[in-house]
Amino acid sequence: MPEPRLRTVEKVRPPFPLGQFPPGTVLNVAARIVYQLHTRCEARLEGSDWERIFAESVGANWTPSNIGLDDVRLDNCCWGAKTVKAGKPSLIGRIRLISGRNSLDYSYNQSDSRGLSPTEIGTMVLGIYNERVSAVRQRFKHCRTVVLVKSQDLGECAMFEFETLRYEPERYSWEWNPRSNLEGYDEEGHHKFTWQPHGSQFTIVQQVPPDRVAFQVRLPPPMSFDFTMDALGFDESWVTVLP
Repeated sequence: MPEPRLRTVEKVRPPFPLGQFPPGTVLNVAARIVYQLHTRCEARLEGSDWERIFAESVGANWTPSNIGLDDVRLDNCCWGAKTVKAGKPSLIGRIRLISGRNSLDYSYNQSDSRGLSPTEIGTMVLGIYNERVSAVRQRFKHCRTVVLVKSQDLGECAMFEFETLRYEPERYSWEWNPRSNLEGYDEEGHHKFTWQPHGSQFTIVQQVPPDRVAFQVRLPPPMSFDFTMDALGFDESWVTVLP
């Protein structure tokens, strides 16, 4: 049955609708990518870089956390930020997001899973992830994941976001693949999760939405050593030899 409409309910609105980034966000992100390419002198953009870039681009606070789901915060909304490499970000339709370590030994004191069925193990793996989501959603009305799909040279990127939700274990089936990793499949038979027993890494397969924002940036020349020293006015007075 449809949910009844109540006059007394007031919905807490997010900073902006899902997937509809504020005006200027793409330009802000692109400018910071160009700045990083110019100053770092190499095409490298890590997860923490993306957290900071996205936070600055939407006027949010960057607050790195151990959970990894609330590193960016703005009013009643938080984001986990992920980066993924792709040959052609504007064309990719599905990506793999590394969620982190879901250790059965640490979380359940289950050091030996050989006597457990794939379904039992998969349920425990999802339980760890779901507990993280629940912990964050107790403090924020809205919880999202923002993804930057980047090319090798950072000249092309795509960005999108989706709601960070719990995954109900009964909706997924599990089996071991030929590489001895556990894979989870949804009710339509689509591959959704991978869990590696050695290292406990948990990966989520995510569809790229049609409303993703793709863009290209002109690659800047690297900042030369001599130019930087001249701009700073560096000379021998900057150096003090200690006894």
